Amino acid sequence: MTFKFNKPFFASSMLLLSTEICIAAFLTTGFIRHTFGDYLSVILLYCAIRSFIKAKPLYIALAVLVFSFGIEFLQLCNLLDYLNLRDHNLAVIILGSTFSVGDLIAYSLGIITIFLIDINLDHWSSIN
Repeated sequence: MTFKFNKPFFASSMLLLSTEICIAAFLTTGFIRHTFGDYLSVILLYCAIRSFIKAKPLYIALAVLVFSFGIEFLQLCNLLDYLNLRDHNLAVIILGSTFSVGDLIAYSLGIITIFLIDINLDHWSSIN
């Protein structure tokens, strides 16, 4: 693992962050808010890490997936209630409020997607 700035991943993470902010601000229900947003969130986190850290894509993918699953499973323990943050909108948006197996599936599919994209990018850049 080394620190190295990666412009394409940084630009991707900024675009994904803007998209996630728009989803959070303008959508309150539906597939895009509850499932696609979770799918994009792990891709955003992966891209943000790859913006500054050069490591094997598998290691970053697994770290992001473990982190995401950890946050999701903390929702089973009512973390927001335990920390007395249930009424804080930002905490609810970041940590989520309810556990869902669908979220775990969305996280998994998002990580698989960005991992496959990243390894294919590495493959094509090594050919040129």
